[in-house]
Amino acid sequence: MTDHEPGTEGADAVTFVNTFTVHAEPEVFEKEFARTSEFMARQPGFVRHTLSRHAERPGQYVNVAEWRDVAAFRAAVSHPDFRPHAGALRALSESRPELYLVRLHRGSGPDPVDSATSPVPRPAFAGEDI
Repeated sequence: MTDHEPGTEGADAVTFVNTFTVHAEPEVFEKEFARTSEFMARQPGFVRHTLSRHAERPGQYVNVAEWRDVAAFRAAVSHPDFRPHAGALRALSESRPELYLVRLHRGSGPDPVDSATSPVPRPAFAGEDI
């Protein structure tokens, strides 16, 4: 369980984008990534993430993760229990990690939300663990 709640993403929110070039079978990488995902989802400040595989190059992936703030992200990746996860992923792939400050969120509604000046509302869906 994490400490995030709907609408807690605000001016300090960050997006972690990590692209992977996988040298193993895609299924092996995805299984290992799922273990890392379970660890990250339990960390304070984790909001959500999506792992996507390239539509035409099956060895290319991108992970886009949202965090409450830089400190929460840094605490998660500095946690001693994260090291084995990072090592396992490095053994299967090369990655290019980047950390971005959130500037704008747009959903399906008409108006974008400027993250620099206001929190981002996010509805909870039935059965969703947020």
